[in-house]
Amino acid sequence: MSLLHVAIIVPFLWAVLTPLLSGLLRRAHTGWLVLPVPAVLFVWFLLRIPEITQGKALRSSIEWMPSLGIDFTACMDGLGLLFALLITGIGTLVVLYSIFYLDKSKESLRHFYVYLLLFMGAMLGVVLSDNLMVLYGFWELTSVSSFLLIAFWHTRDKSRYGAQKSLLITVFGGLAMFAGFLLLYAMTGTFSIRETIAQAHDIAGQTLFVPAMLLILLGAFTKSAQFPFHIWLPDAMEAPTPVSAYLHSATMVKAGIYLVARLSPVFAGQAEWFWIVSGFGLATLVYGSATAIRQTDLKAMLAYSTISQLGLVMSLLGLGSASAFFAGAGDSLLYAKATAAAVFHLINHAVFKGALFMAVGIVDHETGTRDLRRLGGLMRLMPITFTVALIGTFSMAGLPPFSGFLSKEMFFTSMLYVQRLDLWSLRSWGVVFPAVAWAASVLTFVYSMIVLLRTFAGKLQSDKLKRKPHEAPLGMLIPPVVLASCAVVFGLFPNLLAYSLLEPAMAAILPDLLAQGERFHVSIRLWHGWTPEVFMTIGVVLAGAALYKLYGRLNVLQRPKTGGLWLNRLYDGGLGAAETFAYRLTARYMTGSVRHYLIYIFVFFGVALGAALLLSNGIRFDTSRYAPVSFYEAAAALVMTAAAVAVPFANSRLTAIILTGAVGYMVTLFFILFRAPDLALTQIIVETVSVALFLLCFYHLPKWKKETARPRFKLFNFLVAAGAGAIVTLIALGASSGGAFESISHYYVEESYRLAGGKNIVNVILVDFRGFDTMLEITVLGIASLGIYALVKLRLDPPLPRKPAEVERNGKTAGGTLAGSNDVLLKTISRAVVFIMITFALYLFFAGHNRPGGGFIGALMTASALLLLAIAFGTSAFRGIVPVDFRKLTAAGLAVAFLTGIGSFAFGAPFLSHAFGHFHLPILGDTELATAVLFDLGVYLSVVGVAMTILLTIGRDS
Repeated sequence: MSLLHVAIIVPFLWAVLTPLLSGLLRRAHTGWLVLPVPAVLFVWFLLRIPEITQGKALRSSIEWMPSLGIDFTACMDGLGLLFALLITGIGTLVVLYSIFYLDKSKESLRHFYVYLLLFMGAMLGVVLSDNLMVLYGFWELTSVSSFLLIAFWHTRDKSRYGAQKSLLITVFGGLAMFAGFLLLYAMTGTFSIRETIAQAHDIAGQTLFVPAMLLILLGAFTKSAQFPFHIWLPDAMEAPTPVSAYLHSATMVKAGIYLVARLSPVFAGQAEWFWIVSGFGLATLVYGSATAIRQTDLKAMLAYSTISQLGLVMSLLGLGSASAFFAGAGDSLLYAKATAAAVFHLINHAVFKGALFMAVGIVDHETGTRDLRRLGGLMRLMPITFTVALIGTFSMAGLPPFSGFLSKEMFFTSMLYVQRLDLWSLRSWGVVFPAVAWAASVLTFVYSMIVLLRTFAGKLQSDKLKRKPHEAPLGMLIPPVVLASCAVVFGLFPNLLAYSLLEPAMAAILPDLLAQGERFHVSIRLWHGWTPEVFMTIGVVLAGAALYKLYGRLNVLQRPKTGGLWLNRLYDGGLGAAETFAYRLTARYMTGSVRHYLIYIFVFFGVALGAALLLSNGIRFDTSRYAPVSFYEAAAALVMTAAAVAVPFANSRLTAIILTGAVGYMVTLFFILFRAPDLALTQIIVETVSVALFLLCFYHLPKWKKETARPRFKLFNFLVAAGAGAIVTLIALGASSGGAFESISHYYVEESYRLAGGKNIVNVILVDFRGFDTMLEITVLGIASLGIYALVKLRLDPPLPRKPAEVERNGKTAGGTLAGSNDVLLKTISRAVVFIMITFALYLFFAGHNRPGGGFIGALMTASALLLLAIAFGTSAFRGIVPVDFRKLTAAGLAVAFLTGIGSFAFGAPFLSHAFGHFHLPILGDTELATAVLFDLGVYLSVVGVAMTILLTIGRDS
């Protein structure tokens, strides 16, 4: 495993360790435990700059699902390095800021930092993945982790609403992007981004090319809050300020921009790409600027300003794509300047917007409000915060000598160059671009001045503030001061970034413009003469100042906000209509009748599988391969049939449970007759546990009431039952007749020991050949056990008080715990039997790789022993004897299983690869050791945890 993979995985591993470390170091703020992660990663990425500037790209691949073309391939070029530095650099400052912003005595810091680390790792995965499917997985993980961060204050309605809106919109876009990736794969036959770029010229004219482009852009636009998908971003401001400073200025909202930049070599040079990317970008720029000036909440104003700035960067990427049309010609570099401006402003925006979010957070933290109508006059009380805000707003407004001025000048230059482009009717429409850019810049100047002057200038309104304002503590000031300082340094010395970051990033975005060994040469100067761009800037300042004065006279802050409400109403109305439709539809078929549900299942089952059998000619009846039926098999079949037929006629639940168990035990007998010891062991233990579970469930139900009713023949029920039985019979006959597929059993027989080092073929299949299936199965079991626990423990109404006599009569002790048995013989025997059962379970576990047994069977045997102990001595005594939280045991088992799979990456092997070998151990001598046993340990722990969680939860329910 390369260090590049380690850099992606470390935040996830630290997210697992953070709760444990914070539990051990309770006095320390959890943020101090997290801070080293982004800091160390940032330094490591900084040290990679010399390699990247030399034109090298770090690349490493780990096989995952090679048959599907899905590998965990990490690749870092100039673009990936730029985003990695933003993610880790801003992340370091945000973590430091959050230490002083979030009170450890009031906030759930473990959750906060786990979510933050998950998001950080997911973002690194997005920008460093070369495989489209892996990128998509990380992409959706950013949506999930951002949902958790936005909803961190989950008791607030607005927080939950904002989190839900962001999740729905970004996941919808992510699914569209996923479909676009599949279309790209259909055209190229690869999920590798590098290989797709290499085939860009071959796929440009294909039918699926434009649909793939549109779907991918839909994913990018929703993630980067482009109009009209921007509505989630203002509501996401309900998150804590550190989250806003990280996700909504430097990282998550830049993911869509990253995707557009990364796939520009595939789609650039196409008219559709140029018009859609630049058009939506300009529309977002204007809309965000116009809406920002109407906000009264500082964070809302910064949210709309972020939307506006994202539109600016997106429009520049669209304009820069025109250079690909002139690849190899002199004009290509002319339009490549737009790409350079996009990359430069990407950095500048992360710097000044991060500083501004932190400054607004300080204002909110120290005054108790973000309402512009209550603020003012804070300049003298909070001088450092004012200085940070001054630098941030001036840079955002595009004023010298700050870095935002330079990227804004480059923006104007790019817009003016568009008029020269003799393509796609731009000779006529090109004049619109600089006009729109200038108008949006005027509005940007206005809202920048509103943020600065309405907060810090004017008269102090102490009576409207919740707290007496004062300067923030030093720890909260350091991060925004660092970012503000960067805005100054990058403005005075822009070429610090030109060689190290801008040129390598441009080479990654526009590789076709460079010949082998060539590189871009970017030179940025603070003063470049009296150019049209300078006069446009002067016009922006004059017009902006006039509009700001008019803004104050019109008293805009006191007027109701109307901008953008129709889009929110459309979202709310659509979501409400979907919920209403879903409720009405569900109410029609979710009747509460088990009979109805079984009808749905059996009818669908019969129609789907019956059609499949007919279409595939799967109905066969070949008895030539059947073995003769022995007397014992016939007798067992007769007993099993009689027990199954007797179940509906049972007069009590206990009788029905015993008959059902008899059917299961007869199946065990069949496995013994067919010489399948693993299956027999599993079946008998599962049946034992199932019978106990049925008894615990039915214990809570009221007694059966005997009713006399004339039985009626129901034709529909008969047809459904007969159809389901007939389909199962036909499938069994068709499968046993053979001929459709070559049997794979010979492969397992021949290769189980050679490839997996195990003689027990069943266990080898479970933990090696089909280990991925097993891992997903125990995951589902874990989720199901937690679901049962939640459903049983959920109390919508407080329980009614119960009399002691009722408790004693029902066999329960106070608090809903299962009382112990009064049978002295059971208690005495169980002490010895439990020890024997657990010893046998451990034998099954350790011997399972070569003899009958395994983690699953051993876990069920252990659960049976523990259940016997709980029944004999009662739940309270059992908790004292076995003080284990079985939900945590389930989690531990899943962690062991997953980490075993991930561990194979360290040796350059695909996920869940196993190894084995023979070693000479003291006393034991020659011993075979297999890594599959570690995975089996995860299965063992998780199954024990699942079984006991379910059994004890139901057994303790009062």
